[in-house]
Order: sequence, then C-alpha cells, then structure tokens
Amino acid sequence: MRAIADAGGEAKSIVCDITDQARVKAAFDGLAGEGPIHILVNNAGVAQVGSLEKTSEADFERIFRVNVKGMYNCMLACVQHMKTAGGGVILNMASIAGSAGVADRFAYSMSKGAVIAMTYSVARDYLNYHIRCNCISPARVHTPFVDGYLHKNYPGREEEFFERLSKTQPIGRMGEPSEVANLALFLCSDEASFITGVDYPIDGGFFNLHG
Repeated sequence: MRAIADAGGEAKSIVCDITDQARVKAAFDGLAGEGPIHILVNNAGVAQVGSLEKTSEADFERIFRVNVKGMYNCMLACVQHMKTAGGGVILNMASIAGSAGVADRFAYSMSKGAVIAMTYSVARDYLNYHIRCNCISPARVHTPFVDGYLHKNYPGREEEFFERLSKTQPIGRMGEPSEVANLALFLCSDEASFITGVDYPIDGGFFNLHG
C-alpha cells in the first residue's frame, strides 16, 4: 500500500476471511458502494507439501477452503457487481502444479487444478457480460515461503538447495514476484482485451524446454 501511495495512487486494506462467504459478500458490497468494481485479482492462497499418504484430512480441507472455496467466494461476490457495471476482469492465481505432476504437492496441485478449471468455466459463462477471466500459473518464484521451507527442511544447507530448486527451471533461476506482477498487470489491462479463458504459464521454460 505504501508503494501505491508513493506512486501517487490510492489504496486501502480490508481484513476478510475469504473462506467465509457472508464476510466476503459484505466486503465486496462495501467496495461496490464506493464505486464500480472493474478488476479482481484472486491471489490469496496457502501451500502444503506432501504426497497423498502424507496429506491429512485437516491439511486437505485447509487447502481446499482457502485455495478453492476462497477463490469461488471472491468471484461469486464480485461478478454481480461487474455485470451491473457492464464488465470487468477476473484474474486467478494458479500454478504449474495444477496441470503438471509436481512431486509432493498432492493437495496443493488439486487446488490449483480446480482454479484452472474454474477460470475456464467463468470465462465461458460470462462472455456476454463482457467479463474476461484468465489465470496465471507460475513455476517456482522466490518468495518468503521458499526461504521458510528451506530453513525448516534444510537448515545450514539453504543455499545449496536453493540452487537445486532454481535449476529445476530450464532458464536456471526462480522467477521474481515482480515478473508475475507484470504479467498480471498486462492481463488486467485494456491491452489484453482479446484474451479470456487462458491459463498463462510463467515458468522459465518448465513445460516446454526440458530435455
């Protein structure tokens, strides 16, 4: 928010549990009372590491409630306002794990596959309302989660394993959050007005350049 303000924009935060549909609806209704809602970037999410057998029921439900139900709640709450306003853009954050076999990401992969499927469905159903819906599927991006994961699982060997993870992408490094943000900015802009119903990988060559 400070960066937005420093750049001359206006921003404010609203605390909301996205797994609670009533609270999400109230938050979006409040926003709509201040002006039209043109863009939704569905970016809230949690991660979980583990295979099928290492994923507890509680783990599975937590991932589903945030990564799937939370995105559903936000889209449901804003789409009526977008229809009233004459259109809008919905951008969901998915992952390459939603369409590729990534080791030890059972529940997370399930959730991101659902995000991709929901994106296609919403894009198709709301064409006539001038609402575009796309999603972005990043490969590994250097975020605090990565640092925390390495510190927890490989104490004293963080740099070694960071290098290993970086090299799983053919480009030889992890992505930066700003690179994902730049793609998001484009997809939400009028320059992308002919793009809807697309899952955009931003993956350093992960899908196509191995081998």
